[in-house]
Parts: sequence; C-alpha cells; structure tokens
Amino acid sequence: MSVGVGIVGLANAGKTTLFNALTGAGATVSAKENVGMAPIADERLDRVAAVVGPKKVTPAAVRVVDVPGTGAQLLGNLRQLDALLVVLDGWSGTRDPEDDRVTLALELLLADREHVERRLERVAKQAKSGDTGLRAEVAELERLLEHLDAERPLSEYDRELPPELEPLTTKPMVEIVNGRDGIDLALELELAELHEEEAAAFREGSSALEEVVRRLFAALDLVSFFTAGDKETRAWTLRRGGTALEAAGTIHSDLAHGFIRCEVIRWDDLVAAGSHTEAARQGLQRLEGKTYVVEDGDVLNVRFSPPR
Repeated sequence: MSVGVGIVGLANAGKTTLFNALTGAGATVSAKENVGMAPIADERLDRVAAVVGPKKVTPAAVRVVDVPGTGAQLLGNLRQLDALLVVLDGWSGTRDPEDDRVTLALELLLADREHVERRLERVAKQAKSGDTGLRAEVAELERLLEHLDAERPLSEYDRELPPELEPLTTKPMVEIVNGRDGIDLALELELAELHEEEAAAFREGSSALEEVVRRLFAALDLVSFFTAGDKETRAWTLRRGGTALEAAGTIHSDLAHGFIRCEVIRWDDLVAAGSHTEAARQGLQRLEGKTYVVEDGDVLNVRFSPPR
C-alpha cells in the first residue's frame, strides 16, 4: 500500500492549490474530499531505466487527501494516513502563519479529544460487565482526556496509547508557509502544468515541491528501492529498516507469500555495469534472505514460488 498524507489548513490557506500541484488532479475548492496520487521525482529511476530499456517507467507515489475544512469529523478522515501536510497562510496579508499554526494545533487537539471521548463512552458501557481489561482502558482514556484538556498533543503523552486509537496529534507533520517567506504554491501549480524543460527555465534550482517530498521522506523515515524489468522499471517506498520480505509484500502479496531469495544490487553499480548480466559477472549482485534490511537505492529482484 502506498504512503498516505493528508493536507490540513484553514480556509484559503492554499490546501487545494498544493493538492493540485502535487497530484495534477485539477480539483476545485468544494465541500468534497479530494484524493489523488503524487508521483515522487527521482533521477535515479530514469538512470536505471536507461540501462534496462523497459516498456514502462513508474515512479513511486504518495496518496494525498485534501479535506474541505478543519472540523473534527472532516479531520477524522485523515486518521488512517501516515502524515500531515500543514498549509499556513503567508500570502493573503490577512493572517499570520503563526496564528494559523496555533489555530490548527487546537483544531487537531479538539478532534483527538472527540475521538478519545467517543471511545471512552463505548468502552465505559462495555466495562460495566466487570472486565478488568476494559476497566483499565477506561482509566487510561480518562487520563488521555485530562492530557488533551491541558492542550497538550498526544505526541507528548508519556504512556503507551491504546492501540485502538488513531490520533492525529501523534502523526509526523510537515509545515508549508504558502507565500514569499515559504513556498509560492500558486506559482508551483503553474510550473507543474508546464513541460519539465519549460518549468526548469523559470526556476533557480530544484522544484519546491521536491523539497516538500524530501521533508516528507525525512518525517516518515522512508527509503526508495527499485525493481528493474524489461516490461516495467519502478520505484517503491519502504520504511527505513524494512526487510526484503516487507519490500516483496509492497510489490505484491504473492511475492511475500512465496518468497525464496532476493537478488540485490546498488542502483549506481547497475548503471556503471550497464546490465544485470555484467553486474553479476563483476560480483556486484548478491543474494539476500527475508531478513535483509533494504537500503535506499537498492535494486531488487525477488525470487519466489508462485501460488498454486
């Protein structure tokens, strides 16, 4: 499953502009939730593909969700996502980004408080049966409410959270000031709609959106790995410390279920060698097992037994 991020911000901060710049979806501001995929630029993928000559080249992608507002119910739609992109108004001249930051922090706290309170109501009814586990959870949820009432995010809670909760205030957050002191999202949207060569002519360096993705990678502690076949060469994301078995499952569940071994080569070694065959001849390719920890830039070929 791809990594998922939610975009949050106050009205007119530029959330949907960021969503469109990342995804190219052409969404309009409305009362509906916007969902799209944001491709992740990686020049290593193109260089690997140039060696293999595939019919198709597919970048890794992030699932992006833009909700139309900041109420507890709308923000609740972001609970199953991995991180939040926080858009602060630095362009309109009517608000201060710091004020946006404070207001959004409070909105997220209130959404988590409602989430915990609703869980407490359900568990408290069930705990009347006398179940000791449920009674212990009631006590823990009451402590969580006190913590939130003190206007402290759950990321600062010093005990383990009940696994049934999906809090917002524990998620990694990447802040983006929309304006001259940050990223001009309207300009980035215009550039995203141009051909790559045209857009580069207007920029003084790399895309600001690429910087957003880099910050997301850092916040989520992600690495990229590649698969390189003649039909398709593709980039994938994985949590740092993830194993070859987990990488196989990211590609397809059948590869994980039937995993035998994994051929591994560094992307730059493959490019330097010019082919898998030459890389193997030079001893640059090796076989690894399920527990091998995948490194950023690895090219993987999973050997597996197909399901019967």
